[in-house]
Amino acid sequence: MFEAILKRGILLTITVLVVCLLGIVAALRIPVQMIPDLEVRAVSVRTQWPGATPQDVEKEILVEQEEYLRNVPGLQRMISTAQSGYARIEMEFPFGVDINEILIRVNNALSQVSAYPVTVREPRIYASSFSSNSFMYFRVAPLPGNPRGVDMDMIRDYVEDNVRTRMERVPGVSEVGVWGGAERQVQIRVDAARLAERGLTLTDVRNAVRARNRDVSGGDIDSGKRRYLLRTVGRFDSVESLRDLVLNRNGDAITLLGDVADVRLDHYEIQSKSYVNGNPVLSLSVRRQTGSNVIAIKKAMLPVMDEINRDVLWPAGMDLTLNADDVGYVQESIANVWTNLTIGALLATLVMFLFLRSARATALGIIGIPICTIAAFIGLVLAGRTVNVISLAGVAFAIGMTLDNTIVVLESITLERRRGLARFAAALAGVKRVWPAVLASTLTTVLVFAPVLFIDEEAGQLYSDIAIAISASILASMLIAITVVPTASVRVLPETTGAVIADGPIRRYSLAGIDWLMSGPLRRLVVIAGTVAASALVIIYLTPAAEYLPEGEEPKIFATMSPPPGYNLEEMSKVGKEIEGYFLPYVDDDPKRFHAGETKISAIKYLYLRIEPGRV
Repeated sequence: MFEAILKRGILLTITVLVVCLLGIVAALRIPVQMIPDLEVRAVSVRTQWPGATPQDVEKEILVEQEEYLRNVPGLQRMISTAQSGYARIEMEFPFGVDINEILIRVNNALSQVSAYPVTVREPRIYASSFSSNSFMYFRVAPLPGNPRGVDMDMIRDYVEDNVRTRMERVPGVSEVGVWGGAERQVQIRVDAARLAERGLTLTDVRNAVRARNRDVSGGDIDSGKRRYLLRTVGRFDSVESLRDLVLNRNGDAITLLGDVADVRLDHYEIQSKSYVNGNPVLSLSVRRQTGSNVIAIKKAMLPVMDEINRDVLWPAGMDLTLNADDVGYVQESIANVWTNLTIGALLATLVMFLFLRSARATALGIIGIPICTIAAFIGLVLAGRTVNVISLAGVAFAIGMTLDNTIVVLESITLERRRGLARFAAALAGVKRVWPAVLASTLTTVLVFAPVLFIDEEAGQLYSDIAIAISASILASMLIAITVVPTASVRVLPETTGAVIADGPIRRYSLAGIDWLMSGPLRRLVVIAGTVAASALVIIYLTPAAEYLPEGEEPKIFATMSPPPGYNLEEMSKVGKEIEGYFLPYVDDDPKRFHAGETKISAIKYLYLRIEPGRV
């Protein structure tokens, strides 16, 4: 087999080039993101009931939903939270579950709830994981000077209908969240005295509004050759039509809704406020789909942002701006890994050259580095993984390991050449001598990383990329070492005689030292004991502190303040404004002032503040 491979150098070269080309194309199509995708196994159910107290939310919503949700198969833990006007249930499931099936079962369980109070909104079901958190943050703010007099509390519906929908159509985007402002609301503020004067109650008003605010199908009629559909239109289309609603008719006396109530177009009670650099804004956060490319999403999102500004927001007196995104940090992190990977390859090349002292032999030895790197990307593609800092770290780790097999085969061929064999015979004899050892060494290395692929928890999902990248590179290095290296050595290495090269001083002194250490049983025992003791000291005193994930270097600070229970939005706004007033002077400040010791706070690029009842 090896003899046939060595004779067909052109065929082998074409095969390697084709594989490399396919690998490069595959590498360019792999999604790029910060960390690997984590398996989604958490489902949340969120239900809104505007104006309800936490006690009512618990009794009317949570208790009813829990009765059916607790029977969902595979449920490990369920956490329920009742807040003012809001209910949330978090459910955790074991690793390996089919999240689509779980969502269907959760939806079926919620459909069994008999009835909710009238003003309760339909429950919403979300499936999320850490790796699918928001990665792009936008803000909608009035144009400088607010020439159109935009009320930021009233534009939430406008933004959700005209901005969020366009952003969610960008490929790879799963959800766009909107924060700040409040939804529009038609408010009927009844005057109790005028209502009692006419002998009416709130129930009468409510029933009249419900009975009138609907469209009813009236069937169909045939007229000649045509069939006409009948439909009575009754829904209110303006505040004025609501004011003209007839509540009661007593002879010629008619009581309209406007006679007993003040009807106005307003908004729901504001539950959150958003500020950027002290200015009130609406905030938008973008989440990505699992397996999507964050860089591609940003490239596609920026033109959409310009289009939204030009066609939607600027004519309305507003502007959409990108606050921040994690894409730049992802690009910098990946570029840093690529830099380290390149430096590692250069250092490995230098070490090989120092020992081989031959440019041809060194080139022959490092020929597998780019091929094995491409093989790592092919392994990631076949495994359905992504390019991220962890997978690239595995590629970087594999560089030095891929050279081991090449060095073994190359040294065996060189030894046969020194024994006087010709290039072809030396290559054939050398690879036949060591290929079982190369195979065994490769398989043992792969088996070291293989168990990581069978870990279901987050650790296995995070670090399986390293195992895949290294295993693919090592397997490729074995194939390169027993095929490409001997085939290339037949054609690259010079024709030399089998002259024996004299040992240098380093080799002589090294061998003499080893002979001295092994000359007696006592010395051998001392060497073994010293090695064990040194290893134990290194483990005890030099092992760094353990943590789940290393700290990042992204220049961002996130802080949350939680006051005593019961603080309302107004009180939290006072707290938020005090914090904002402290940090605002440092926004767009000169960084040199902090380095010179003139300020206690470093320069801030932007300050985002979100205020909610009970949290800043």
